[in-house]
Amino acid sequence: MNYSILDFLGLLGAVGLFLYGMKVMSEGLQKAAGDRLRNILSAMTRNRFTGLLTGCAITALIQSSSASTVMVVSFVNAGLMTLAQSMAVIFGANVGTTFTAWIIALFGFKVDVSVAVLPLIAVAVVLLFTNKSKSKSIGEFLIGFAFLFMGLNMISDYVPDLQSNPEMFAALRDYASMGIGSILLFVLVGLVVTAIIQSSAATFAIVLIMCTKGWITFDLACAVVLGSNIGTTVTPLLASMSGNVAAKRTAMGHLLFNFLGTLWCLCIFVPFAQFNSWLTELIGQGNPEALYGFVTNIEQTQPDIYNHLFDNSLPAGHDVIKQIGAMQMSVSFGLSIFHTTFNIVNVCIMIWLTNVYVKLVEWLVPQRKTDDEFSLKFISRGLLNASELNIAQAEKEMSVYAERVNRMIDMAQQLIHTKEKSEEFNKLYSRLEKYEDISDRMELEIARYLNRCAEGRLSNEGKVRIAAMLGIISEIESIADCCMGIGKILSRKIESNAQFTDEVYHNIDTMYTYVRDAMDMMIEELRDPENVAERPLIASYNKEREINNMRNSLRSQNIENINNGKYQYQAGIYYMDIISDLERTGDYIINVVDTLKEHFRRRA
Repeated sequence: MNYSILDFLGLLGAVGLFLYGMKVMSEGLQKAAGDRLRNILSAMTRNRFTGLLTGCAITALIQSSSASTVMVVSFVNAGLMTLAQSMAVIFGANVGTTFTAWIIALFGFKVDVSVAVLPLIAVAVVLLFTNKSKSKSIGEFLIGFAFLFMGLNMISDYVPDLQSNPEMFAALRDYASMGIGSILLFVLVGLVVTAIIQSSAATFAIVLIMCTKGWITFDLACAVVLGSNIGTTVTPLLASMSGNVAAKRTAMGHLLFNFLGTLWCLCIFVPFAQFNSWLTELIGQGNPEALYGFVTNIEQTQPDIYNHLFDNSLPAGHDVIKQIGAMQMSVSFGLSIFHTTFNIVNVCIMIWLTNVYVKLVEWLVPQRKTDDEFSLKFISRGLLNASELNIAQAEKEMSVYAERVNRMIDMAQQLIHTKEKSEEFNKLYSRLEKYEDISDRMELEIARYLNRCAEGRLSNEGKVRIAAMLGIISEIESIADCCMGIGKILSRKIESNAQFTDEVYHNIDTMYTYVRDAMDMMIEELRDPENVAERPLIASYNKEREINNMRNSLRSQNIENINNGKYQYQAGIYYMDIISDLERTGDYIINVVDTLKEHFRRRA
């Protein structure tokens, strides 16, 4: 049988459908769960054992250790968990990914998947056209599930029939007889294939089909599965490249976990593979190593049957067909057991070395000595694989943004008391200008990030939250503009030679005290917007009223002071401009508080 380029493209398409099915499943689950999934992932920071179980459960649900590890990298990048806590979750993710292998082993060959795929899609499409967002998300999940198994079925159809191609089979047989060299080679094959298609589950599906048809031996199939554990670390590594140091360390920890686990397994590979064969026989599924020898024996002793075996020309009830069917189930269970046993043993060893891992990755990925003070701290371009979860990063960055703008309030007040036309005044004014420029750039970058998140698959709650966050960063940028506005007022004051009295300076400082208190309250609420208590909110509203009352009182007093000749009219104009600017700052602050109250705070 000739294998054409069209057949190869069909194989690539089948793998693509398999991967797309997993992607749609993951995104549908994220949308259906919404903030609940984010809260579950945040809760896994308690200790290493809860982290291990959570990582296992999440990966089993979304069917991809790469996707769940990218989520963990995102949360470390967002500062929601420490490096040590993330390690436990990653350990659990490697156990959770074996769930996919068991699904394939239990259902991929035991039942005719195509029988269930179309009814499943029929149910999913009905859910897609409902009005409820959650029902639509469940529909997407079911369609992803159907596509996954449809792709698996098509992979089986398009994988090249090496038995019917003597040249390719001879080459494969040569590679399979090099002892430890063959094992290392097939580990490398698993690594490279998984790195390219970015899914150990897809690699497992392909290898499982090849092994069950008797194209490669059971131990070499185990070697490919072993290599895929390293290959799956490529996705988090790519995702962390544009993240912060903590994100890079998390991805490096994932690589080390799988690499060191593969090393110890290779040291005892042959007895370990035999141990898994024994386990498979122990649970009553037969010897997974028997299939390859059985097919080879048929080729040598019964060439006529062998020639008809793989072109489906033998009768369905033929004894050889029955025997191979039983052995196929044995191999599928054997590979699943190997995959699961390796990851469980690896976790049982490595979970006690978490602190060693942390120190090792901190040494491998050192903290940069020169840290750009004004670079974005939590968000980056490379971590958008899970839009619903990336909102947490933007929330953290929003808090940092407010803290940096808060420095401008202190600079503007300091500028008021700095000697006019002095070098110190000019330096401080230039610094204020620089911070205002930084504020504009931060607003733009955070807004772009949020817009890119909004382009992903989000729940309705996520979409509303992003719209609210865009409003908050706009208000924070307006606070920065007010601070810069005070600098410009002072420049005009200097040009006109207007002078402030001690009373004016005292009143401005009092107003600044109110504004700074309001800003501090707002920043504290931004640090944990979902858990803001009623008392801080009331305090913020009271402070806003104090600012307004102070402004009104000073405005009336200003007219009297000008009439009484305490200072010139021009000085009074600049004085009131500063007071009005500070009052507008208070308005922007309370606008942020209003948004937090309406769209972020959990209802009791």
